[in-house]
Amino acid sequence: MGLYHSVRAVAGASGDGPIDWAAVAEAAKESTEPGDLTVSEAERSGYATDVRDARDRVREVGVIDFDLPETVEIQHRHHWIDANIETFRRVMAPIEQQAEMVPGVARVVNTGSMAFALSFLANNVLGQYDPLLLADGDEHALYFVRPNIQRVAEQLNVDGDRFRRWIAFHEVTHAAEFGAAPWLSEHMEAAMEDAIENLSGGSLDRESLGQLDTTMTAVEGYAELLMDRAFDDEYDDLRAKIDARREGRGPLAELVRELLGMRMKRQQYERGKAFFDVVADARGVAAAGRVWESPDHLPTDAEIEDPQLWINRIDP
Repeated sequence: MGLYHSVRAVAGASGDGPIDWAAVAEAAKESTEPGDLTVSEAERSGYATDVRDARDRVREVGVIDFDLPETVEIQHRHHWIDANIETFRRVMAPIEQQAEMVPGVARVVNTGSMAFALSFLANNVLGQYDPLLLADGDEHALYFVRPNIQRVAEQLNVDGDRFRRWIAFHEVTHAAEFGAAPWLSEHMEAAMEDAIENLSGGSLDRESLGQLDTTMTAVEGYAELLMDRAFDDEYDDLRAKIDARREGRGPLAELVRELLGMRMKRQQYERGKAFFDVVADARGVAAAGRVWESPDHLPTDAEIEDPQLWINRIDP
């Protein structure tokens, strides 16, 4: 019955705006099983230990000072939808404000598209460091989507506790980046706002989008570097199994991932990691971390392709 209720929620989209966000939330949840959130004290303690250990190891290896977000949550999929729908709404707000009164059919299509995207992501996200971009205040958050972590660990036939720890380390590396660079959120927000403002005006701001892509490549690449150097176990087997699982997806799932930019994110991982590996091998992990001292220290797209250019310019 979930699918029926989801379709009914989308079909009943109302209001004057191009997207009915209440219907988005209802439809996304109706088409998504929340998953089990029966967490034992031992498992809850395991999450807490993993996060603390990751913080301590990343501080040590990266030679960076940062704190964990005050909000660290173990969620099911509906919780994740609730946490992220506001981000979707904030990102789309400038475009919605530019839209005139839209026909009901267009509103239904827009609402359905957003609900589908949220549902797909809610079924696939394992962990998330959320800098709450475009939000009032500077609160950040760390989420673990337990049903997805459990399911993927079983599918990959890997130890659940070890897999959970791997996810914790990866998300904490992102907390380290934003903690070490208080300016990073505003820098990304400015690029996003410029791109969105131009898009809402009917033009594509390739410069702002390119700047955002280069920044995200640095963010993802540095996280991969810290994972490699800080995680207290070999994880080539986990990476290989995750990559094999990704390659084994059906054509529909691949299309959705392409539309949602997930393939681009993988390219950001790979390009960014290659850049930081060269820098760290040449000057050390601490030197690589100098990328977060100021926006001027971020690598350009050309420097990501040729890390020696960045080393020559910054001399870390």
